[in-house]
Amino acid sequence: MRRACIDIGSNTTRLLVADCDGIRLIEQRQERAFTMIGRSIDASGAIPAAKLAEVLEAVIAQYRLACELGSEHVRCVATAGIRRAANGDALGRLIGAACEGLELEVLSGAEEARLAFIGAAWAAGAGDEQGLGVVDAGGGSSELVVGDAPASVRWWVSLPLGSSDVTHRWLPSDPPTDAELAEAMIRTREIFADVQPPADVRRLVAVGGSATSLRLLAGPVLDVGALDHLLATAQRFSAVDFARSFGIDVQRARLLAGGLLILRTISERFGAPLEIGGGGLREGLLLDHQ
Repeated sequence: MRRACIDIGSNTTRLLVADCDGIRLIEQRQERAFTMIGRSIDASGAIPAAKLAEVLEAVIAQYRLACELGSEHVRCVATAGIRRAANGDALGRLIGAACEGLELEVLSGAEEARLAFIGAAWAAGAGDEQGLGVVDAGGGSSELVVGDAPASVRWWVSLPLGSSDVTHRWLPSDPPTDAELAEAMIRTREIFADVQPPADVRRLVAVGGSATSLRLLAGPVLDVGALDHLLATAQRFSAVDFARSFGIDVQRARLLAGGLLILRTISERFGAPLEIGGGGLREGLLLDHQ
């Protein structure tokens, strides 16, 4: 069956269309729009009307494309950016009115973690592997999961800190200064200080936008030394110059140092290098669908 999902994250709104029978998944199309909904939340905790309209436009375009490609079922979900917003339900009403048959699901942290684990385990070819750790570092939250593939979660935690948060709280300069990076590292470590992963993790897989970009920059496995090298590289370039030099989106380049700090902290907590994964929440959504 051809299925599709639209994932409204804090930084991006993404579409995945794939042929899937619940076990196998063959990608047919991916689309991405940098909608940056998490950054738009105002002092009252609400998403401005103009940003809601922008995200709605992206969802409508992706939904139409999914239907044109023959998707028999389309699932639309939102994560931390909408969970945080005081008026997140407004987006659901707009989508329901504009896209017949499409309903917005706001995922809890627990459900986001579970689905990311399923998608990452599938993409990593984990089979029935035990002691698999999955890190989904997004724009507005970070989910850490440990379980046994393909779908048994034994431990998870969802923290309200993502690459967009780190960037806009503590890394205002472009590129970030030494003092900003030092402060951001201290603050990030404080937020993760109480995280105590299980000791039996044999393999740690990182997914999410920052992790995907890092695969292009530094290869499939990153230890703390490699992450430090990437942070030093990020300090030498503005977002525009970094994007031009290394072939990634400028919006992603601006958020990269924040994502690196989160991933470095998580690698420290687990005491393990990060394997960059090729699947996550969206793949999990399609594989989990009944």
